[in-house]
Amino acid sequence: MGPNRSLPRPVRRGFPLREAVVLGLVHGPAELLPVSSSAHITLIAWLLDFSYAELALECRKDFEVALHAGTAAALLIGARSGLGRAAWSGDRRAASVLGLALGPPALAGLALESGIERLGTPRRIAGGLLVGSLALALGDRLGSSQRPASDARLLDGLALGLAQAAALVPGISRSGATLAVCRARGFGRPAAEALSRDCGLPVILGASALRAARLWPGQPRHRETESRLAAGAAAAFVSTVAARGILERRERPVSLLRTALYRTGVAGVVLVRLARRGSA
Repeated sequence: MGPNRSLPRPVRRGFPLREAVVLGLVHGPAELLPVSSSAHITLIAWLLDFSYAELALECRKDFEVALHAGTAAALLIGARSGLGRAAWSGDRRAASVLGLALGPPALAGLALESGIERLGTPRRIAGGLLVGSLALALGDRLGSSQRPASDARLLDGLALGLAQAAALVPGISRSGATLAVCRARGFGRPAAEALSRDCGLPVILGASALRAARLWPGQPRHRETESRLAAGAAAAFVSTVAARGILERRERPVSLLRTALYRTGVAGVVLVRLARRGSA
């Protein structure tokens, strides 16, 4: 009976530069699309037997911080946040909506960070992908009206905040959860994408800054490790800029039903591989 490799073996301290680049290139589009970037980073490394999957937990955390930093930097360049701009200009309604959208994920992240990290196994990620797929399909199906993004109110902000808090569970996807909620609350697809983007950027920036503040100070790193972090961040920056450009030029919003089917397919691949390894 062969070894069961359904779970990463956190024993290594280093991994090849090419893996850092590949995962960084995946992170950008996966963050912009409702497919869960964290799930894709973990599952791609696991499915392709990358050395990254066997890194010690603190090393993977460091690398994830670098990926989010690269993506956040790309999103900040040329950001056109409707709610953000309105809040900055003194619009109390917009500021309240953003505050309610940011509060729940911030509180949940601070309180449950260590517990959530233990959920990041392939089987549980597959479950999160399936749950998120169902939410996307139902939300898009229920979303029949065409509310504009400017119509967002306090209850919408709270719903977005709760969705982003739920998306801390690996596989759910922040953008997927917020798109599903927006569609269920009657926003048109372009408006749902705008609200998801506007409310998501502060969360990405805040999470990156918090993780960096917690993980990086006082930790000695080898030059090789620093090169992997830099390569991952640079690749994530480039892929985010490229993916955003493609998404902004498309004529129609991304099909949420097709995205749900894709997520279901990825979950199926993971479950099949787990079953095969379990019976090996």
